[in-house]
Amino acid sequence: MEIVGLNRDKKRALCLFAGLLAFFLGLLAVGGVGVYNDSEQYITMHIHREPLYPLYLAVFRVIFGQNYLVAAMAGQGILTALGIAMLTEWLTRRFHLRLWEELLVAALQLAPHLITRYVSALHIFLENSVMSEALCIPLFAFYLYFLLRMLFEGGGRNTVFALIFSYLLSMTRGQMMTTILLWAILLGIRALLHKKYRVLFICASAVIFVFLLRDLTVHVYNYGVTGYFMGNTYGKVNTLTNVMYACDEEDREVFAEGDLEQAFFDRFYGEAQERGLNYKFAGDSFDERAAYLEENHDILKFQILEAGLSAYYFGLGEVDYYEQSSMSDEMAGKMIGKLLPACLGQWLYDYILLCRNGFVRSIAVVHPLINPIAFLIYLSAAGLALFQVFGRKKYAAAIVMGTALLFIAANVCATSITIMCLSRYMIYGFAPFYIALYLLVREACENKLFWRGKK
Repeated sequence: MEIVGLNRDKKRALCLFAGLLAFFLGLLAVGGVGVYNDSEQYITMHIHREPLYPLYLAVFRVIFGQNYLVAAMAGQGILTALGIAMLTEWLTRRFHLRLWEELLVAALQLAPHLITRYVSALHIFLENSVMSEALCIPLFAFYLYFLLRMLFEGGGRNTVFALIFSYLLSMTRGQMMTTILLWAILLGIRALLHKKYRVLFICASAVIFVFLLRDLTVHVYNYGVTGYFMGNTYGKVNTLTNVMYACDEEDREVFAEGDLEQAFFDRFYGEAQERGLNYKFAGDSFDERAAYLEENHDILKFQILEAGLSAYYFGLGEVDYYEQSSMSDEMAGKMIGKLLPACLGQWLYDYILLCRNGFVRSIAVVHPLINPIAFLIYLSAAGLALFQVFGRKKYAAAIVMGTALLFIAANVCATSITIMCLSRYMIYGFAPFYIALYLLVREACENKLFWRGKK
């Protein structure tokens, strides 16, 4: 019977994978390859972009030649189908899910793809698109698969693979460096609960090693592509955008009179005022102010900050694009260091606005009527998880929910520092959260939480 059961489970997993594969490849056949504004930067291995996705495209370009984009998109679809199937199959075994529950878990993982296609502003189907998120999504599924196995089963293999996939995620999108920290936090908690204190030292050492390895890899990659041993640029210009948005005119006094930094501030602030790209021009309500900041972030960044910095440094003569990018980032870093303490209160208020939208977009769509409901769902989920942990014997679902909530919080807070929380940056938390919420409700029903006392 054991063998028959195992064979049946394998058949279910293979059928699920085949169905998912047909779904993603079918949509590719119907919709074709999606090329957008950012796509060219990945194709040309731009200095602003992390290495893994450009390298992924380059491998397909070498193998398939002219039609490499179709093959690369098919590869993305295959990886995504495999990631969903693996995670679904493990959750099915761990929580003894029935067939319809297994299909529900798979459907919840498909939902983010449909949300970005039919609900988000870009209306794109990510897995058919030349965008780093298309590779990040399957990598995150593999990461979550090994991370949850690490928490429930332990084992060096699961721990190492979870860390490897966190490294790969960080090499695909900078915001996903949070997955390295999440791995460390969860492994540290597990070590404390099992009183394995030596693991804490190993954990801290591994995090330091992976961050250093990531930095070295980026530098080596950029040296191979550009001839400059440097990290990715533009991150500090991104951060300076929201700092400048929060500034008042008197903040110029943080710079020494006549300094180049002050000259840049005067130029940026003056142009921002003329075009209404400052917090003073936002509306009165929380929703209006959040929407105004999100709408104007890119305008302030591209048309004022980047344009002003690049014009100045190119004007020096004999400065190529990579040198200009490095100089711009260095100047942005200096300005942030002096301006942020001066405008910290307003910047923090704006940061909370962005985080609020990020938390909502992680599980829903930003809308005045939906926003409070989303936070009620968060509170209900957290409360139910805590009740299960402290009041019941079964709390496996609470572990999944805790993992989902920690990731969402880390992703939102990290992204909001540099840019607004667009749907495609937040979608990673959607499926883990709702899968965990379903498992929590299911576990509570098994414990007869809703209609009787403790079992």
